[in-house]
Amino acid sequence: MHLQKKVVFLTDADSASGRAIIRRLTASGAQFILNSYSGGSDLAAELLLVQEAGSQAIVVNIDLCKSAEVTDMLQFAAQQLGPVDVLIHNNKAVYPCTIEAGEEEIFAQSLAVNAKSAFICTQAAGKQMKEKQSGKIIYVSSIHAEKPTGSAFTYSIAKGAVKMLSKEASLVLGRFGISVNTIELGPIEGDDKLFESTISTLYHDYEYKVPNAVLGSNEDLAELVLFLASEESNYINGSDIRLDGGFLLHYMNFKMKRP
Repeated sequence: MHLQKKVVFLTDADSASGRAIIRRLTASGAQFILNSYSGGSDLAAELLLVQEAGSQAIVVNIDLCKSAEVTDMLQFAAQQLGPVDVLIHNNKAVYPCTIEAGEEEIFAQSLAVNAKSAFICTQAAGKQMKEKQSGKIIYVSSIHAEKPTGSAFTYSIAKGAVKMLSKEASLVLGRFGISVNTIELGPIEGDDKLFESTISTLYHDYEYKVPNAVLGSNEDLAELVLFLASEESNYINGSDIRLDGGFLLHYMNFKMKRP
């Protein structure tokens, strides 16, 4: 699998998932448009890898919920690198929030960061992809598009919205040779703290609820992103791929692979 000279737009390059994706796709020859809220300061090692590989990266810091900003930036980047070939939306913002006491502002912010930004980026990147009749759109979502968190309900709602955005976009954009798919990422290290709940035991002993008792990683995510971004996945469109090691299948504690 290779992405030689393909232009990849990554919406959150500073995150652990973003940095892992950059490292993996750099090895495959990709060029990048990197939205970095640190202005690139958190990406020094990754940017050096891109440079050493002989590729290019444009670092931007824009509001992904403002259509004009995204459109203008992509038009500028197209003049430098070419139109977008791959959009990877990996925004993830989890706000502890309950149905009983949740604030309207938190609800709106969660939907904006996690879902509205996906729509804005899809619309802008999709226009460039339509012109060349090809492209890949990958949403890095969560198992919580399927399973409640018990602690951050707005996150589940937002990722559920992205799930249906993917379905609608795959149907419409698929007519122009554009594949749209969602990765529902399961538990990685630290998720037990991130989704700590007073009403759900989902993340109690969570590493052992993966049948093989091995948590996934951002490197596992990056491998799947590479596959979905490559030509090898051309016939996959409108799919939700659960990357959780079987975590959501668990239901028998006494059978867990626990020392």
